[in-house]
This record gives sequence, structure tokens and C-alpha cells, in this order.
Amino acid sequence: MSNQPPQQQDVPGTDQEMQPKPDYGENSYRGSGRLEGKVALITGGDSGIGKAVALAYAREGADVAISYLDEHEDAEEARRWVEEAGRRCVLLPGDISDPEHCRQIVAQTVEHLGGLDILVSNAAFQMDHPTLEEVSDEEWDYTWATNVDALFHLVKAALPHLKPGASIIGSSSVNSDQPSPTLLPYAATKAAIASIMASLAQLLAEKGIRANSVAPGPVWTPLIPATMPEEKVEQFGQQVPLGRAAQPAELAPVYVMLASDEASYVSGARIAVTGGKPIL
Repeated sequence: MSNQPPQQQDVPGTDQEMQPKPDYGENSYRGSGRLEGKVALITGGDSGIGKAVALAYAREGADVAISYLDEHEDAEEARRWVEEAGRRCVLLPGDISDPEHCRQIVAQTVEHLGGLDILVSNAAFQMDHPTLEEVSDEEWDYTWATNVDALFHLVKAALPHLKPGASIIGSSSVNSDQPSPTLLPYAATKAAIASIMASLAQLLAEKGIRANSVAPGPVWTPLIPATMPEEKVEQFGQQVPLGRAAQPAELAPVYVMLASDEASYVSGARIAVTGGKPIL
């Protein structure tokens, strides 16, 4: 029995057309002031995991900058949820594969929201290819520029603004150490993210800045119908012990914990949210 009907979209995809639409926690997440007064920049905050994190951060008391490519309807919905929580929100459209755009969105976050305490590098690109020959040079380069190079440029731009107690969170994946052969470029970037975050935890400890990564398993986001064939979409999530894909709302609490002062001694961690599939 399938978890979701077969469906496809053009890249990058929108949650407005997904069946069923993902659960972002809009009717369930309850905040308790854990991020009161903090400012967060979230890439890919218009949909998927990033959108659930933006909602949760706002309900925990943070102002939120949302970086996204061009999915304006999705982003406006995310902004509405942030503002309904009584927090400020700024939308920052554009392509993070461009290093200058990475620097600009950090600068705009600081300009509009008055600082930066939490950086969530979450936006990612993938495509499903059954053979290596189908992966073009351009797609390989774009996947690395979006998933890995952007992380480097964002962190480098953010560092002058981050104070002791700040948190950097990278979205890795179960693919980082159990790579799907048809997601070869994406899986390689997710392993790189895990490694980079582990290095940053050691490099930045003397500054009082924490760095961690989250390794999701299958999550029901627009990336899935936009980058996978219909038959894989229909079966998506069935391979894990819990037998289903996660909803974005089920990831957000981990990102909240890692951003909060409660996680003051958590740095260099990679937290699995995989529906029972262990990571190495």
C-alpha cells in the first residue's frame, strides 16, 4: 500500500501542488520561548524541512529570515506563519549556488533583523538518475554549488556576526553514509556536509559557536515529486523500519533543540531522524 499517490512536478517543486500537502506543524507545534529574542537565517525555508523549522523557530520566539529560490507562494505562506506567531520575517529569494548571493542574504538578515544567532543551511538540490552517464557535468557542479559551496560561503559570511552561544546547523542525510546509487551527487554532498559540520564544531569552539548536523531519512517535501520518477514517489518512505516518510513537522523539534541554549554542550553531533534506520 502506497503512502502517497504517484505525482511529479517541475524542479524545484511547490508544496501547494503536493498530494497530500506536507504537515508543517501549523496546527500542532506549540512554542515555549526556547529561542526568545534570537535571529535565524534558514535556507530553503519556503518549503519542506526548512518551512517547518521556520514555523517552529517563530513560535519559540525567534525572528526569521527565509532564503529560497523562486517559490514565492510557498514562501509567503511561511512568512504568514512567522508573523502570526508575532515575530518578524524577511524573505530573501535568489540562487544560493552564487557565492555573492550567499553573502548578500547574510548581510540582509543582519540589516533587517538586527543580528544573527542561528544559521540553518538546509536548501538542497538532487536528481534521481539510474546511470552515471545521465549526470551532466553542469548538474554535478550545480549540486555541489547549492549543497556544499553555499554552506561554506554562508558560514564564512555569518562568522563576523555570530556571538558566543550561536548555533550553525547543516542538513545532512541518511544518504551521507548509506548512499542511494541513483542519488550519487546528492549523497556525496550530504557526506561532505556532515564532515564540514564536524570540522566547524572543532574550529569554532573557542569562539563559543556550536555546529551540528541533522541526518534526515525520507521526508515528504517538494524535492521528492520534483526530482524522482512517479513510481519512486509512490513508494517513498516504505524502506525504513517505520514504513513511511516523515512529515516536515517531525524534524523541526530537533532543529529547535540544536538552536536553543539547552544544547549548550551539543556540538559536533549528527542527529539521525530516520524512521528507525541507523546511521553509522
